[in-house]
Amino acid sequence: MSSTTLRRALVRSLRRPPWSPGAWRDTRFIAAGIPVALPVWLAFTESKLLFPLLAAVLVCTRPLTALQRGRLRALHGVEIPPPRRPVGLRALLLGLTWRQVLYHLVVGPVLAAGAVGVVYLWGTAVVLTTLYGWIWLMPVGTGLRSELAGLDVGLTAVGVLLLVVLPWAASVLAGLEVWAARLLLGPDRAEALERRVEEIAESRAGLVDAVDTERRRIERDLHDGAQQRLTSLAMNLGLARRTLKDVPPEVMQVIVEAHEEAQAAIDELRDLVRGLHPAVLEDRGLDAALSGIAARAPLPVRLDVDLTEAVAPTVEAVAYFTVSEALTNVAKHARANRVDLSVRTAGGRLRLVVTDDGVGGADASRGTGLTGLRQRAASVDGTLSVLSPLGGPTTITVELPCVL
Repeated sequence: MSSTTLRRALVRSLRRPPWSPGAWRDTRFIAAGIPVALPVWLAFTESKLLFPLLAAVLVCTRPLTALQRGRLRALHGVEIPPPRRPVGLRALLLGLTWRQVLYHLVVGPVLAAGAVGVVYLWGTAVVLTTLYGWIWLMPVGTGLRSELAGLDVGLTAVGVLLLVVLPWAASVLAGLEVWAARLLLGPDRAEALERRVEEIAESRAGLVDAVDTERRRIERDLHDGAQQRLTSLAMNLGLARRTLKDVPPEVMQVIVEAHEEAQAAIDELRDLVRGLHPAVLEDRGLDAALSGIAARAPLPVRLDVDLTEAVAPTVEAVAYFTVSEALTNVAKHARANRVDLSVRTAGGRLRLVVTDDGVGGADASRGTGLTGLRQRAASVDGTLSVLSPLGGPTTITVELPCVL
C-alpha cells in the first residue's frame, strides 16, 4: 500500500460525516486492538517482565498476526492475505519476518495507544455533553456542583465539539491501522507479484483447457451433425446419378455437379474437423496422431516417438498442431527433401525436434510461421528455439510441460 493510497484513505475519512455508521464501526475496530497491545505495554513498564514478555510476543508472532488479520476482517471488512510460509532459516526462526515483529512490538502498540486516547475522549465527550442532565443529581451546596454550575455552558460546548471531531479521529486512526497492517502483516511486494503470476498462470491454463474443450465440442458437433448430413446428401445424389437413366442430359449434368460439390464439401469439412481436433488424437493418442501427420505430409518424414510419461490432453493437442504447422512451413518455405521428427518425454517435459535438410535461413521476425509456433508453445508454458543457418539444416526444438 503506497503513501498515495494512504493519503487518499485519510482524505476519505475526513470527508465522512461524523454521524455516519462507519465512524462508530471504526471506533469499535480500533478499540478491539487495545487488549492485544497490553502485554507489550506491560513489558516496557515492568523491567522484570521485559525479556519474558518480549520473548512470548516473538514466539506468538504467527498467532498474533492471525488474530490481527481476523480483527481486520471481522470488524472492518478488510481481507489481508497471509504471507507464505517461510522455508529454510526463516522457518527455523519460528517463521518470523521483520515486518511482523515491527508491527507487534512497535506499530501495533502505538496505534493502540492512540485508540486508548480516542476511547477516553469518547467517554469524556459523553460526560460533558450530558452535563445538564446529571449535574442536578448532585447534592445541593456541594463545592463540585457549584464549580460545575459556573462552567456548564463551556463544558457542554466542549463535549459537543468532541462528539463532532472524534468520529473523524477514529476514522483516521482506523485508516492508519489498515494501511500499517497491509504493509507489515500481509505479503510483501515480491510475494504479491509471485502470487499474481501464479494466478495468471492458472487462469491461462484454465483458458487453454476451455478453448481445447470447446474445440473438441465443435469438432464433435461437425462430425456428428453437418458431416453426416453432407454424407447422406452425397450418397443420395450418387444413387440418383446411377439409377436415373431417363432424365434429360441437362438434368443429369446438374445432378453430377451437385454430387461432385457434395463430395468436395465433405472433403473440406473433414479437413476442417481434423484441424479443429483430430479424432485419432483422442482415440489412439499422440503417437498415432503424429503418424497420421507424417503419412499425409508432402515430403518424406522419419518419425521417432518415445513417450514414457503421461501427457495431458491439452498438451497433446498443442504438440499435434505444432508439428502439423511446422511440417506445413517446411513444405512451403524450406525446399527440403526430407524431415526428421523426434518426440520424447523426459523429466516431466515433452520435447519435439523437427529437422529438415532445406535451405535454412528461417527467421521468425520475417513472418515465416515461426512466430505462431512460438505463441502456441508459450500458451502452455512451453518454449521454442530455432537453429537455421543459411544453407541449412533447420532444427526447430519445442519443449512443453507434460502436465499443466
